[in-house]
Amino acid sequence: MKTTRISTSRQHTNPKPWPVCALLACLLLTIPTLAQTYQPTPENMKNREWFQDAKFGLFIHWGVYSVLGDGEWVMNQQQIPVKIYEKIPTFFNPTDFDPKAWVQMAKAAGMKYITITSKHHDGFAMWDSKVSDYNIVKRTPYGKDVLKMLADECHKEGIKLFFYHSQLDWHSPDYFPRGSTGGSWTGRPESGDMNKYLDYMDAQLSELLTGYGEVAGIWFDGMWDKKNADWRLQKTYSLIHKLQPGALVGSNHHVTPFEGEDFQMFEKDLPGHNTTGFSGEQTVGALPKETCETINNSWGFNLKDDHHKSKKELVQYLVKAAGYGANFLLNVGPMPNGKIQPEHIASLKGVGEWLNVNGETIYGTRGGPLTARDWGVTTQKGNKVYVHLLNWFDESITIPSWGKKIKSATLFAGKTPVKFLENDYGITLKVPKANLDEIDTIIELELK
Repeated sequence: MKTTRISTSRQHTNPKPWPVCALLACLLLTIPTLAQTYQPTPENMKNREWFQDAKFGLFIHWGVYSVLGDGEWVMNQQQIPVKIYEKIPTFFNPTDFDPKAWVQMAKAAGMKYITITSKHHDGFAMWDSKVSDYNIVKRTPYGKDVLKMLADECHKEGIKLFFYHSQLDWHSPDYFPRGSTGGSWTGRPESGDMNKYLDYMDAQLSELLTGYGEVAGIWFDGMWDKKNADWRLQKTYSLIHKLQPGALVGSNHHVTPFEGEDFQMFEKDLPGHNTTGFSGEQTVGALPKETCETINNSWGFNLKDDHHKSKKELVQYLVKAAGYGANFLLNVGPMPNGKIQPEHIASLKGVGEWLNVNGETIYGTRGGPLTARDWGVTTQKGNKVYVHLLNWFDESITIPSWGKKIKSATLFAGKTPVKFLENDYGITLKVPKANLDEIDTIIELELK
């Protein structure tokens, strides 16, 4: 927020000194517009630490759009007007939704938290909102608050819950001026009150933060639709931190974090990378980090998408994220009946089985002393460094030294000693080919 400045320049050559009362008045005018420095609460800082330790979360994109089986952007991509799209909720009846099964699936996968879409860009609320009847309880035959059901199960099972919330809204007439999406085809009037819309958004956020127990954080998305708009971030972020001081705020705006945000996210990319084009305007900061990715090629349920990632791809993405000091938020798009695709359940189970054996090298770690290499990454916890060989099939590898002497080197699997040599060229590790793992050969280095 910019500070209001009052110019004292004058056009005449002999300016008179300002009266003291006028100077005081000017100073008072500036006070309300001064940006207040965000001071995270001790609870918030503790949750940031937990977040960095957690490393693995489940992302869930689920809404009435799943009925059409063409992803969460179907309203925009097929240019479905609001009046027609409003018919879709009448077909949404997820009678097979089982929050316990979802949470147990996440736990079996080794995930520590769930982030679910409370409202996506289509503007439809997946909870019993009191400030709008455009919600799952009032507009669908199902008539139940799925967020409340999931929240209760998460609290019971010790899984933390984040709410994804879209700032962009293709349904609200007050979301105006229009952004780069949701154009005239929506049928909304070419007028509106953005401040009224933001009041509405804050009111819905207040519902989520006061009626669903402890909320681990709010995961924003959509600011990129109107980059230069006044999103009143300070007001919204302050509201969140006031209602739940421990809640973590993050935003998928694709730029460097703003004050009031508690973690930095990277969409479909590792920190510092820009293969998708989403991260070109952000630098990697000091906040806790998270990268999100899809289990196939879609966020919301897509009937035709069979590009399911393999166990190897998923595990290696998780390991790479940890090597960059980031969490891995892996997305599934449940079907309109409330079930998750069997292929995705099986894939998550496979990752969980890998973590049951190797989780010590991921959970509670930070990015290791070496930056990522073509062969893999390193993670670190205390005086132990874990070398993750993700793409190496020779019997020896030389890695750079980082100024710490090694006490011992062992294969994490089986604790077999690994021969090593430290010299001016770096650290050479020798691993018999028989001990190389197709997914991740992990070498545990204990430092002196």
